[in-house]
Amino acid sequence: MESVWDYPRPPRLERTTARVTITHAGQVVVDSDRCWRVLETSHPPVYYVPRDEIAPGVLREAPGRSFCEFKGDATYWDLGTVRQAGWSYENPTEGYADLAGAVAFYPSRVGECRVDGELVRAQDGDFYGGWITPDIAGPFKGGPGTTGW
Repeated sequence: MESVWDYPRPPRLERTTARVTITHAGQVVVDSDRCWRVLETSHPPVYYVPRDEIAPGVLREAPGRSFCEFKGDATYWDLGTVRQAGWSYENPTEGYADLAGAVAFYPSRVGECRVDGELVRAQDGDFYGGWITPDIAGPFKGGPGTTGW
């Protein structure tokens, strides 16, 4: 069991060989064991998928940008008709350079996400996009009353 309260701040980037699958609208969008996890205090892990592990032609760059104090400027991606289903750091800061071009998906905006076969539950709120599996313990930031954590 991993507690999100044992994760560091600033966040840690780590390679994972866990099998990450994402299906949406009946299509397998991702099936990869070459992803990255970002681990940050009080947040469930966020999985980043290398662009070449995403089904071709399913993403379109979306309007909107945001800024992360650790990773830099985020670019958003539409998946089919789902607006801003994911995001990436095309030119991340030095400590997160391995994320360049990899895409993180909001589990609340796609059909189904799994990690090593375990169904992912979306982090509450719709800002952070963390992936909750049975081996991740909270409480998690994101729900009502947690903005000051």
